[in-house]
Amino acid sequence: MKTTGAAIIGCGAIAPLHARAIASIEDARLVTVVDSDPVQAAQSAQDYGCEGLTDYRELLERPDVHIVHVCTPHHQHAGMAVELLSAGKHVLTEKPMALDVPSARLMQAAAEKAAGQLGVVFQNRYNEPSVRIKEVIDSGSLGNLLCMKGVVTWTRSEEYYTNSSWRGRWATEGGGVLINQAIHTLDLLQWFGGGDLLSVKGSVTTDVLNEVIEVEDTAHACIDFKNKVRGLFYGTNAYQVNSPVELELVFEQGTLQQRRDSLYLWKDGLETLLCEPQTASTGGKSYWGSGHSRLIHDFYAHIREGRRFWIDGSEGIKALELIAEIYKSSGSRKRVPQAQHS
Repeated sequence: MKTTGAAIIGCGAIAPLHARAIASIEDARLVTVVDSDPVQAAQSAQDYGCEGLTDYRELLERPDVHIVHVCTPHHQHAGMAVELLSAGKHVLTEKPMALDVPSARLMQAAAEKAAGQLGVVFQNRYNEPSVRIKEVIDSGSLGNLLCMKGVVTWTRSEEYYTNSSWRGRWATEGGGVLINQAIHTLDLLQWFGGGDLLSVKGSVTTDVLNEVIEVEDTAHACIDFKNKVRGLFYGTNAYQVNSPVELELVFEQGTLQQRRDSLYLWKDGLETLLCEPQTASTGGKSYWGSGHSRLIHDFYAHIREGRRFWIDGSEGIKALELIAEIYKSSGSRKRVPQAQHS
């Protein structure tokens, strides 16, 4: 079996999850890690037993590197991905796909022309509750989906932003709680809702760290889909703790609720536990979920078998488009209809 050579660009907090996932794939090997900080690159290379580089462009001509994991700050995703795809590499990028929708479209266009594939890390689609919810929607076992809500109440300190100069800035992060923390929940809502938006009414505010960040720490939205499903969303980084994400989906014949990462069915006056979170440690922060390894394994399987990975550029851009509509609605204080989408 041919060994798949991998590289990771960006040796920050999320990189170890990618490195561990690569190490657990039988026919894959982490060849090199890349970080613009030479000390970080050298330390990560030592930790993972691989080569360390400071310039990602060295990967472009490397025949031993087939898949590149982009784990850098948001504003670097698009440029790196386009170059890597043009060089024939497969690219798996962390969320968000890009800083903004136009940049994401450049990535998508590059992927359509490339021999390599583009994958986007929306690992919460692989969490067991998410999988079960999507199965119920697709099967129609509870009738039509009527409405749903997603609630994200997390905390981010002043130090979280001051210790990373790219965070909290429009030019480098692209937004606040919407594009960084709550994008996973927004992605799930648009995935469950069928993806086709009818209109969006939203607002964003900065409730706590006005003197520290340019971007929002709190947002809410009312999202109407073309299939008449309505989604309500609330997200904030102004809470005092990182509470588990809450989801509720109301169907004609029952209600699904995700609470503390467990999924419950309420039907005919009875509540039934459908699934519980994994007890094994993922090696990351608890609120990242447990889907990273499953997504990475699935991406490698698709590459190995010559199949198109399902969370590609066209899927990855949908959450960014929804976020853009929330920002647009907040700025205009009006509901943004589908006809106005760019």
